Amino acid sequence: MSDPSGGTQLATLGGGCFWCLEAVYGDLRGVHAATSGYAGGHVANPTYEQVCGKQTGHAEVVQIAFDPAEISYADLLRVFFTIHDPTTRDRQGHDVGPQYRSVILTHDAAQRATAQAIMAEIAASRIWDDPLVTELAPLDVFWPAEAEHRDYFKRHPYTGYCRAVVAPKVQKFRKSFADRLKASAA
Repeated sequence: MSDPSGGTQLATLGGGCFWCLEAVYGDLRGVHAATSGYAGGHVANPTYEQVCGKQTGHAEVVQIAFDPAEISYADLLRVFFTIHDPTTRDRQGHDVGPQYRSVILTHDAAQRATAQAIMAEIAASRIWDDPLVTELAPLDVFWPAEAEHRDYFKRHPYTGYCRAVVAPKVQKFRKSFADRLKASAA
């Protein structure tokens, strides 16, 4: 959602488990909120269990409220393409299923155009050996995840999944984007 007055805007991205994306974007300067949820499917108000059952069409996503005066939508996407593998369809590491697909759900035509340009930039840079499989679609509805899934990494940093999967992604992000971290994350 673009706000012509320059206020807070929204971005909605899916790239594997939403706990990973939420943890990363929550540390990024210019991001006011990162909320785990579901989007891109056909079931209203889905539950985590339904989404994991692979019949809703939804992806695990994070909706990011950001200040475009501090960070651009294009830079949010550049971070996105470094914190997950956008070349594996319906999979991120051991997480397999359509709910883990790489997807950019745009809020307007300007975001779609920016996403297309950044995807072309990433493909041309050859950061990834294989072609991008990231879906690009307009956002229909964002469904916030249940409370127990929000801020999961902050609340449960020592669980097995967080230690083995989320923490390495957060650490890689913090090292790669140290100049973009909020003071509390540095």
